[in-house]
This record gives sequence, C-alpha cells and structure tokens, in this order.
Amino acid sequence: MIYTAIFNRHKLLVQCIENYLASCDDIKNVLSATDKDVLIEKMKDRIINVLIIGYYEITHNDLDMIITLRMKYPKSAILVVAGSQKEDIVIKTIKAGAKGFLTMDSEASQLVQAIYTIRGGHDFYSDSITHILLQRYLNTMNPNQPSDQDEYNDDSAALSSRQIEILKLWGDGMTNQEIADKLFISVRTVETHKNHIMQKLNLKSSVDLMKFAIRNNIISI
Repeated sequence: MIYTAIFNRHKLLVQCIENYLASCDDIKNVLSATDKDVLIEKMKDRIINVLIIGYYEITHNDLDMIITLRMKYPKSAILVVAGSQKEDIVIKTIKAGAKGFLTMDSEASQLVQAIYTIRGGHDFYSDSITHILLQRYLNTMNPNQPSDQDEYNDDSAALSSRQIEILKLWGDGMTNQEIADKLFISVRTVETHKNHIMQKLNLKSSVDLMKFAIRNNIISI
C-alpha cells in the first residue's frame, strides 16, 4: 500500500484528487489539507510515502515550504503539481526537494504513474518539465554558457571553496559521515565547517542553510 497526503489551498482541487486516487486499490490517501501549518503538524502522526502539493504559481514562500517539509519529513517524497513552467522556478522547485513535477496540463493517469515511480525511488517529470531539464543540461555543455558559480551572491563569496564543497554535498543529501568519507576528513571537521558556515552567514537552522544553498545555486541537479 502507498500512503499519500494532499495539499492545495483550494478545497475543490483537493477533493478532486482524493476522488481520483480513491479508485486505486493500492493507494490510500491518509491526509488532506488546505492550510500549510495544519499539514506540517498532522504529518508527524502519519506514515506518508508521497506528498502531493498543488500550486498555481510557485512563490518563494512555496519553495520555503517544500524545503521545510523535506527537512522535517525526509521519508515523505514530494510530488509537485503546478501551473508554472518557468525554467528558473522548475529548477528551484526540484532543488528544494521535489522528487516529481507535473504541470496542470498533465493527464490524470500521470498522477498515479508519478506516485508509483516516486514510491519506487525514482524521480518523475511530465514531458514539458523533462524538456526543460534536458535543455538545462544541454546549456551546461555549452562553454559560452555562464556557470552557476557566477550566480553566487556576496554572502556566498565569503565562504571558502572547501565550505562551498561541503555545503553542496550536504545539500545534495549526503550525511556528515558520507561527506567525511568522500573528502577524506573526519566527521568532526565536517560539523565544524557547517557551524562556521552558519556563523558566517548568520543562519539559525538547517532549514535556513538549505534555503541559502538553493537561492545561491550551490545545490545542483
């Protein structure tokens, strides 16, 4: 059985998704919410494999919400359904932690396909989003294309190359032990670097650190 949760600020859309998923024998929706705080609070009492989040236009606050959910409930994979297909928003949404991205013009059957695929440990994107990601990849192969490193702001410029490297690995989902093993340093050294990063940037939590890494293009896809 795959356990899902649904979030959308419009009750009608939530009910439409609920009704559609009810026809799937091995998918059970255990939580629906139209309020962000209610969703975050109630998720702690439930096992949720796939969280379906619907937006029309994705804002910075919505990206922050995805980051918060990713950090607080890492075992719940996030599937975003949105109207926006702007490249920068799509990329930032995936960097924020979405494992799947469907556009509003996707077929309803793709929603179920996405749930199965994500539950199986893989990412899932609609055709239009796949095209955006492919174009993004092709652009990185162009030597005349500006690199993400050029997009760092003044705050990230204050970090050493080692600190940026550690932040990038951590943002990509590696544990402190995995980072230490990869860089041939101790776990204590990794923790010290992360503490120094937060002090330099005047950040107070891991969620704030993740937001910083996404907004400054330190995390890649």
